[in-house]
Amino acid sequence: MHVFLVVVPIVGIIAKESPSSLQQELQELRGSASCPRSEPEFEMADIFYFCRRGVESILDDEVTKRFSAQELESWNLLTRSNYNFRHISLRLTVLWGLGVLIRYGILLPLRVTLAITGISLLVVLTTLVGFLPNRELRFYLSEKVHLMCFRICVRALTAIITYHNRENKPKNGGICVSNHTTPIDVIILANDGCYSMVGQVHGGLMGMMQRAMVKSSPHIWFERSEVKDRHLVAKRLSDHVADKTKQPILIFPEGTCINNTSVMMFKKGSFEIACTVYPVAIKYDPRFGDAFWNSSKFGLVNYLLRMMSSWAIVCSVWYLPPMNREEGEDAMQFANRVKAAIAAQGGLVDLIWDGGLKRAKVKDAFKEEQQKLYSKVLVGDHDNIGFQFVCLRLLEKSVFEGFEI
Repeated sequence: MHVFLVVVPIVGIIAKESPSSLQQELQELRGSASCPRSEPEFEMADIFYFCRRGVESILDDEVTKRFSAQELESWNLLTRSNYNFRHISLRLTVLWGLGVLIRYGILLPLRVTLAITGISLLVVLTTLVGFLPNRELRFYLSEKVHLMCFRICVRALTAIITYHNRENKPKNGGICVSNHTTPIDVIILANDGCYSMVGQVHGGLMGMMQRAMVKSSPHIWFERSEVKDRHLVAKRLSDHVADKTKQPILIFPEGTCINNTSVMMFKKGSFEIACTVYPVAIKYDPRFGDAFWNSSKFGLVNYLLRMMSSWAIVCSVWYLPPMNREEGEDAMQFANRVKAAIAAQGGLVDLIWDGGLKRAKVKDAFKEEQQKLYSKVLVGDHDNIGFQFVCLRLLEKSVFEGFEI
């Protein structure tokens, strides 16, 4: 008896056609585009549509893969981007070994020294500047200290940054929003201008830096209990932007790090403030070092050491024209418009999904939206009445015909 093994490649296993409506696909499955029925009717063939979409989502999930490192087309001689480096050619193995000696023996010690120097100067100098009684002098010196220290930290990463359209740089009294890939997004932007940071109060070294920075510059730090108080957060942000002498606020509306292949849903809180929004797009080049921080896999210190042991951090920053909320536009629509502009400029995929799915389950609202779409196919667009009627009909089927929903 002969056994034949057939290997099917995973790449391209899902052949997605041009998008069509739910109604069109269901009609194709049912075999004919029948005329509308007088009452809602469920057909067993409808199950295959949802099963197919479910399998496609499992095999080619456009959300989960945004939280893992971006795949490279070719190896960049970093062990972390090729776990099978032992099985390559002898020549590349020798080059990789030389690269390890250079990165860990020469570059890493120099970069760690620069990082310690920059952080130490930031803590000491901002503390000293904070004791100055003159407000204008304090703010002036604070900007110089922040720029100097952040530029030292940028050198510690061997960051090669290209800034575009500097005439659109954020101005005082506004909010700067950007896509978020890594904690070093902050120093990438602060290397070219001063911002007021917004974040939660931390302990340890991060907390010490926060306490020193806020003494000389109007940063906004929230206690853990205050973060969920939307009105308090909005009030403090509004009070800040109302003072035109204060630096622009820097916010990452995604709320979590994405692997720089896409932009996920922006939280609407920062777009409810009545002020000018300055969009910024950041795009990293993964060929020299992957800047994405997978916080569920690496701690902050481990991540920074991986960055400092890379070849370099290469990125481009685009300052987009300032945007304001249009008449009749709500905060969510404004947020989506800004997000689309950032995605288009940075060459990123514009996704509607919430980055909170990185650690949380899908909200019931998304499930109910799909249920409402299916109810409209059966009984037409009659809002909640049609949806409730379909649910009652399906419930009757489940009770009297033994059908499981």
